[in-house]
Amino acid sequence: MLRAPWSKRCWPFAASSFLAICLSACGDPTAELHEWMDLQRKNVKPKVSPLEKPRKFDPAPYAESSAVEPFSTQKLAVAVRQESRQPNSLLASEMNRRKEPLESYPLDGLRMVGSMMRSGQYFAMLKADSLLYQVKVGDYAGQNFGRITRINETEIALREVVQDAAGEWIERTSTLQLQEQTQEKSR
Repeated sequence: MLRAPWSKRCWPFAASSFLAICLSACGDPTAELHEWMDLQRKNVKPKVSPLEKPRKFDPAPYAESSAVEPFSTQKLAVAVRQESRQPNSLLASEMNRRKEPLESYPLDGLRMVGSMMRSGQYFAMLKADSLLYQVKVGDYAGQNFGRITRINETEIALREVVQDAAGEWIERTSTLQLQEQTQEKSR
């Protein structure tokens, strides 16, 4: 069997030289990109318009120092008084009556814990803080002039008077649902 004398000794040299030739044929792959970028930098000239001169600001003095501030409680009180003087205003009747104890609590701070019927009329039990109140249709609850309009076994319906986004006083209905409390048995 004849063997070529170069096969074992020359194989690594031949493979490495072939690889070197292949890699040198590729050259620098980014050279063309760099040439294009240099050409673009030379040809493109930015256009920057000059900035306008700043305008002089002359602050206007606030001359209405004797007028009511727009966010003061005094202005709100004046608006409520004017609203209550109007004969067909929703607030007129609400402002001229005595406040009831449950009106000092927000509606979400009240819990309906029970109801009962006596003489054909429903009564509900409301809990505020740790106090228990008995209410009937016509009583008031909540801070938005909430008048109870209906009571049944599981809920209380209220008519509230609130301001909408335009500042007009409107009626809206709200409900309080019966909340059952689970008691943990101590062992």
